[in-house]
Amino acid sequence: MKFKAFLTDNGVNLLEKRFLPALDKMGRICHLYLTRDHAIFLHNLLNGDGVQSIAQFRKESLFEDYRISSQNEDRIAFTIDLGLLHRALRSSVSICGEGGGTTGDRLQIKLVKKLPPHSRQPMPFLTFESKGYKSAVIQDVPISKPLSKADIIELQTALDTAQDLPQTLVQVHDLLQLQSFVDRLKHVGDLLNVSITQYGDLHLQVSTTLITIGAEFRKLRVLGVQVEVPDGDRVMSAQSRTESAIQREEAMSVKVSMKHFAKSLHCHFAKPDCAFYGIAAQGSCLTVIFQFFVPGTRQTDKSISLHCRLPVLDTESS
Repeated sequence: MKFKAFLTDNGVNLLEKRFLPALDKMGRICHLYLTRDHAIFLHNLLNGDGVQSIAQFRKESLFEDYRISSQNEDRIAFTIDLGLLHRALRSSVSICGEGGGTTGDRLQIKLVKKLPPHSRQPMPFLTFESKGYKSAVIQDVPISKPLSKADIIELQTALDTAQDLPQTLVQVHDLLQLQSFVDRLKHVGDLLNVSITQYGDLHLQVSTTLITIGAEFRKLRVLGVQVEVPDGDRVMSAQSRTESAIQREEAMSVKVSMKHFAKSLHCHFAKPDCAFYGIAAQGSCLTVIFQFFVPGTRQTDKSISLHCRLPVLDTESS
């Protein structure tokens, strides 16, 4: 079982400045899954508890001279502490920068087995090796024992299942506005009702015995199944519109944890350009897909992807 590669400048920027801060907010411990073509960070895919998040990178977006081999079809997976990973990467980058960014400064990442101090048992580490103008540094990040073949198959199956898309997705551009609203709602209640219509409405509502507060985002871009806005819709209240759409089987509504929804919004640290919200078939989960554009364009960057699946606490679907 072997893995080693060199991080590119783009890879360092993506991980250090954007994705590791975002993913650490989702949960300190996650799986890192390495294949011949991708590096994938996975939260909660095997235990099914909490928000599932999947950040997937084509190897070229992070690495050069990428080499991997294992008896599990060149697939390696293990759990890692994202805080320790982020700290080691920052330290290694600072050492690389001592030489003023010379061409000889390269940051290598590889899997190793070492004997920790005061231990007789070799342990696996993900190691960064960097060389600066006046010094060199090796940063060892402890990892779990790599997953067995059976566990990797289970992880891959869960990953494949998590790729299923809802029939209707609505696009939200201003994630900071959405986060600001959710920050206010957090103090009202623990359950958030999320409704999505096939004509581009996203409705959020928190209810208690004393108060009901909601917000509606209308006329959003729709991907997938879409219908025309019905006559008379404009003169109805937001709640009436949503209830009517559900009765016509043109909307779905689910209840999720406010804490989970707020946690998913921390993905804005990864600097996505927009997000799509959808409710899976039979209301099994709320899916959030974050979209990234190629810098300077409006074209989707297909080399990186990030999405979350929020467990449903109670469903109301047509």
